[in-house]
Amino acid sequence: MVAVSETPRRTVHRPALIVLAVVLAVAALALGWWQMERFSSASGTAQNLGYAMQWPLFGAFALFAYFRFVRLEQEAGAEDAAGGESADRATGSAGTVGETGSTAAGTEAARADGSVQPGRRRSAAVREPREIPAGFLPQRPQAPRDTDPVLAEYNSYLARLNAGDQAGSEARDPERSAG
Repeated sequence: MVAVSETPRRTVHRPALIVLAVVLAVAALALGWWQMERFSSASGTAQNLGYAMQWPLFGAFALFAYFRFVRLEQEAGAEDAAGGESADRATGSAGTVGETGSTAAGTEAARADGSVQPGRRRSAAVREPREIPAGFLPQRPQAPRDTDPVLAEYNSYLARLNAGDQAGSEARDPERSAG
């Protein structure tokens, strides 16, 4: 059997994402320019000026989001590459497994049978949900108990009428009572 080693994950700048980020930024700048032209015209309002200042921020956010995505992808790749080696050195061998199934270094993934695979980070789908402590959430609202005797008598009257209607509707033929 031939052993296949994992190739290191390298950062790939996706051309489609670069084009998307640049197109969004340019479109936002163009819309900002258009709103500034509208503001400069005779019918321009302060709302046009507000949009003229807002659109470049939207374009800057598109570029920020792209660069943030690339940085997070690089950090995840570096964590995966260094995670397996440093975890074994930091914890000795396989490490100690805690209550959640992760090691002290947090780099062991749990398998379906409950065993732990060293050098792999647990995915979010494998983690078990935790119980919310009692008293953490506020109490659910409850309708106040009404102790009005007149209202209680009226409700019992309505219940008797409903029971009489239910008993009478079973005895009648629905086709005859329709018209």
